[in-house]
Amino acid sequence: MVQQVTRGIRISVETFFEGTYFKNYRVQYSFSYRISIMNQGKDIVQLQSRHWKIFDSLMPTTVIDGEGVVGKKPVIKPGQTHTYSSGCLIQSSVGAMNGYFNMVNLATTKKFRAYIPKFKLSPAFALN
Repeated sequence: MVQQVTRGIRISVETFFEGTYFKNYRVQYSFSYRISIMNQGKDIVQLQSRHWKIFDSLMPTTVIDGEGVVGKKPVIKPGQTHTYSSGCLIQSSVGAMNGYFNMVNLATTKKFRAYIPKFKLSPAFALN
């Protein structure tokens, strides 16, 4: 698990290798990840959108921007945690992801980024 804290928001990431699949006549490596967003600050915050960079050792970097996470824009009170799971496919057995969540402090209406630490996408067999 990797973690990073930005302005009192702790982002924790856990990854899982799900297997290989054939898609568009190519082998794809499937990974899922679980993200926990803990509000260690004193104000209520809301996640507005996300920005991802997906690194695949066989492909150019992919950038993904979108509203919320898995269809939600969670409001996170101090001391609370929002957890969700998602996944991605890459064409090599070695990759990584990182990015940030665009957040808003609901007390001050100030917007900020909560950074997601870089995490590896690689099955155990690829590390030997």
